[in-house]
Amino acid sequence: MVCLGNICRSPLAEGILQDKVGSKHLVCSAGTGDWHVGEQPDRRSVDVAKRRGIDISDQRAQHFTPHLFDEFDIIYAMDQTNYNDLVELAKTDEDRKKIKLFLEDAFGEPQPVPDPYYGTIADFEAVFDLIDDATDQLITKYTF
Repeated sequence: MVCLGNICRSPLAEGILQDKVGSKHLVCSAGTGDWHVGEQPDRRSVDVAKRRGIDISDQRAQHFTPHLFDEFDIIYAMDQTNYNDLVELAKTDEDRKKIKLFLEDAFGEPQPVPDPYYGTIADFEAVFDLIDDATDQLITKYTF
């Protein structure tokens, strides 16, 4: 799960999907930017997830580096800009084939997961709901 800073959308996506698939699969998140490395997710993401029964407070932001292509089968970008950045980081065609737009893979439409960072708590709640619905679709699609 990859967004820009790895403090809002991708930590929520990591937490929601990991909660649903349990320990059978490793879910991780990262950011294409490196300015939040080591930080907890945005407090609003933590609060929204906690109210929904998911604790993401132990997550720490990490920078997406090319070695992560070797560790994961699917790399989900939260929006087109992050998708493009990931494609540029890919070393091989095999790496590029792993990159997917999160909502496009879930719903078949190339729409972004909105970045709630400059919004209100309601924006974070809407993003949580969107990601929650998308992960249900992906679990069905890939029969996790």
